[in-house]
Amino acid sequence: MKIAVISKDASALADMAALLRQRKPSDTVAAVAGTLAQLPGGTPPDVLVLDQPDVAEAELAQLERLGNGQPQLAVILLCRNHTPQLLLQAMRAGVREVLASPAPPASLAAAVERVEHKREQRQPAGGQVLAFISCKGGSGATFLATNLGYALAASGSKRVALIDLNLQFGDASLFVSEHKPLATLADVAQQIHRLDPSFLASSMLSITPNYGVLAAPEDPAHANDVLPEHVDAILHLARRHYDFVILDIGRSLDAISIRALDQADTIYPILQTTLPYIRDGRRLLDAFRALGYPKKKIQLVVNRHDKGSDIRLQDLEGAYGSAIFKAIPNHYEAAAASVNQGVPILKLDPGSPLTRALQDFAQGLTGEAAPAGQGWMARLFQRAA
Repeated sequence: MKIAVISKDASALADMAALLRQRKPSDTVAAVAGTLAQLPGGTPPDVLVLDQPDVAEAELAQLERLGNGQPQLAVILLCRNHTPQLLLQAMRAGVREVLASPAPPASLAAAVERVEHKREQRQPAGGQVLAFISCKGGSGATFLATNLGYALAASGSKRVALIDLNLQFGDASLFVSEHKPLATLADVAQQIHRLDPSFLASSMLSITPNYGVLAAPEDPAHANDVLPEHVDAILHLARRHYDFVILDIGRSLDAISIRALDQADTIYPILQTTLPYIRDGRRLLDAFRALGYPKKKIQLVVNRHDKGSDIRLQDLEGAYGSAIFKAIPNHYEAAAASVNQGVPILKLDPGSPLTRALQDFAQGLTGEAAPAGQGWMARLFQRAA
């Protein structure tokens, strides 16, 4: 949220601004010394904290005019006089809450929390968050996540973001682009106070006009710059502005990955039909149960599936006590060429069984079918015709 704090008391102003910045680093907090007349123009804040110990009717009338022009603005008034008459006037002026001046830190933080909660209730549920996690290294989770993102965006009607949360060795952007990202997840975390839709979009590597990848830190040492609360803020924003948010988790379970998995609508563990994958898949499912994830949140995906394998899908389902959601066929040559060239397989090899499987996967999520082998530019011209 964007919060403006106004007070004539410089010490109180600094304390309130520091409290609100500490409460949620992703919020933008502007401290304005003076009165309501000093509130700068431009984009209005979401929350206005006005410290006016001896508020007069003129200030309340000014607040009412401000609220009439900005109906989404939430005003928290700090004053000394809490008579029934003043409270009634404040309510008529559109003031959300009236607190004591100076306000106890806990009271101010709680008031802002209530405003934030009401804002979230008014907002639509937003897009789906889909998390891909490897049961074992080399499962192909990154390949599936990045190429599914491309398939979801292929119709041109859905906005898709992929966030690479493999903080130590993530390379998701290389799977679908030969260009180097200009920014990474660590850069966004270091400037979390700037987080808004335009900053998030500009930090992504654009694969198509409606598909962007937020790359993992290039230097593993910068993984420590990303905190769980940063993940919360980024996913909260991305869910509101993208139809699908895909998370490439890697295979580690730590504070960052668990925070992301908590927010995911669906988790796709990726495994193959070999005993080491089956063993590690069992361990991962046990961990998910310990975390309290409902069974319907976990959808097992078998990658590089060979119908002639000694281990059948029915054997896996019996071992896990869960149905296999998708079986992605093996087409190693096409997948290797796609990764080596940094070109999505849907674009590189439209006739591959991998392409058809990913299109089917995407269609199940969107209800839309993308024309095979047709680029985004052609679809753009078709829609404009």
